[in-house]
Amino acid sequence: MQFYLRLLDFFVRQRFGILLIAHALVFVATYCFSFALRFDFSIPEDGFRLLIQSLSWIVGIKIACFYAFKSFHGWWRYVAFSDLHALAKASFISVIALALVDHFFLPFQIPRSVLIVDSLLTFVVLGSIRSSWRLLHEEIRPRLSKEVRKKTLLVGSGDAVVRLGHQLRSMPHLGYEVIGIVSPGDSDKRGWISSFPILGNLDSLELIFTCYHVEEVLALAGELTGAQMRTLKDHVGEKSRKLRVIPRVEDLFQGDQKIPVRDVEINDLLGRKPVVLDNTSISSMVRNQVVLVTGAGGSIGSEICRQLVGFGPKKILILGRGENRIFEIERELRKDLQGIELVPIIADIYDLQRLRSVFEAHKPNIVFHAAAHKHVPLMEANVSEAIKNNILGTKNVADCAHEFGVSRFVLISTDKAVNPTSVMGASKHMAERYTLSRTNESTTRFVVVRFGNVLGSNGSVVPIFQEQIRAGGPITITDPRMKRFFMSIPEASQLVLQAAAQGQGGEIFVLDMGEPVLIVDLARDLIRLSGLAPDDIEIHFSGIRPGEKLYEELYFDEETSLTTAHPKIFAAYHRPFPHVEVQGIVESFARAIESDVSKESILEILGEAIPEFNHSSLNNKVNQSDRQPSVA
Repeated sequence: MQFYLRLLDFFVRQRFGILLIAHALVFVATYCFSFALRFDFSIPEDGFRLLIQSLSWIVGIKIACFYAFKSFHGWWRYVAFSDLHALAKASFISVIALALVDHFFLPFQIPRSVLIVDSLLTFVVLGSIRSSWRLLHEEIRPRLSKEVRKKTLLVGSGDAVVRLGHQLRSMPHLGYEVIGIVSPGDSDKRGWISSFPILGNLDSLELIFTCYHVEEVLALAGELTGAQMRTLKDHVGEKSRKLRVIPRVEDLFQGDQKIPVRDVEINDLLGRKPVVLDNTSISSMVRNQVVLVTGAGGSIGSEICRQLVGFGPKKILILGRGENRIFEIERELRKDLQGIELVPIIADIYDLQRLRSVFEAHKPNIVFHAAAHKHVPLMEANVSEAIKNNILGTKNVADCAHEFGVSRFVLISTDKAVNPTSVMGASKHMAERYTLSRTNESTTRFVVVRFGNVLGSNGSVVPIFQEQIRAGGPITITDPRMKRFFMSIPEASQLVLQAAAQGQGGEIFVLDMGEPVLIVDLARDLIRLSGLAPDDIEIHFSGIRPGEKLYEELYFDEETSLTTAHPKIFAAYHRPFPHVEVQGIVESFARAIESDVSKESILEILGEAIPEFNHSSLNNKVNQSDRQPSVA
């Protein structure tokens, strides 16, 4: 064993010399063969003398040319098309150099046909030798390997899935035997891509599983929509098979040879294809501007700050009431700042004087208003705080934006503001109404962006379910019919920036949330993804809580869904509200808060202001079970 190790070490240390000698031998062989071919393999005495006289010139010049293109420095095992391209250039340059030297300096003349044939043979022979090493390593050796490998199906399309297939085939120690590819598209096209058969699409899965005895399925992240991923998960759901998701290309740079494979995450089941942004319009809006983000310590506010950093604002004002969260997001953002000023501000948006001092000191050009109380049951128990923060706080920020000449104001709203049944939803509806009423009398572009639940946000169902699973259950769900729209935090934040860039003022932008998802399906998927059987964790239905709806909606009945320049953003045509009228309603809320009136009185004011507001739990259950939501 020691002998082989020493021999290997010798070859590694002497690699340059060995490769140079090997190339020289190839040059001699190809030149001699070219001469033999020129004379039909019957070289005359004069021709043989010319061959011997010119051989040293041929080999010397070709070694110089190939050395210039670093042909003696690489590892043949990792040869790529770039290496073959360099090989072709070296062969071409060498034949030009040989022709010039032969014409101007040599006392004899080498037949031009010999030089041309020699150049072509050199490229073919060296290219074949290099490629054969990789062919042996990646194709032949794995097929001859005796290691037991799982029959694996790849789900994806294009170059990415082919590269993944070749990587798996060249690494038999990973234990995957790729039997074919399934296309995520609708077309049931069969055929071959590279050396892998296309076995069909997702509709053909059952037949493919039966015919090929599939043991594992690898899906490329981002290739499938949420509905397709759920279909795939349902088909693979048997205990004898396993579904894994391969991260995107940018996640593969881990510094080693292993392909990082992870289990399916809940994002994969709910996710959609990656959002494609119009970076030009966002950059032109944000670059060199002073941007204020309220609620910057929250899930959406903090992510908006992260996204903003990439578009080069002059200054980012991160405003929030909780000092710990502002401290954390400030520390995180400072790692990536490049010439961007970051200003942490602790302030309550209900404090108008404090807000005015912030606007006066920093003169923001753009405001993203994400500060809000969003927890439905908590706001039912603390009605006055919902009014103070969501309505009066929004009024204060919007008024300051108008007073100090802010260019754009973007309110982050919620689908719960549509036909509200909760105090939180009603308060956000009034925040929408006040923001939009400001449009006609202000130079500020006031825009509302409305979307549903955000995966992984503070207080959302997914982390709660995961915590309950870790505790052994039960998972608590209010009603088996409960459905919600979902987005990921980055997706929602990116589309907020996109909507802000295309807003002209007075629009309600509604983000494309896909299809609503049953909460009970989410819970069951999380149980399976945790490696447990469906019966291992009990699901308990506790009944609808005050203010909750079975189905969320994205539009009021009279609102019309209009397409925009971005395929994932729609505009809701809404009824106009005069600012004077809305101002009077908001002032009535302010007087009620100052007078410390009862919860019932505040609910009455909300009911009078919002005809669609239905706070009766009994009526909510009846209406929601009878009426399906209008979804764009």
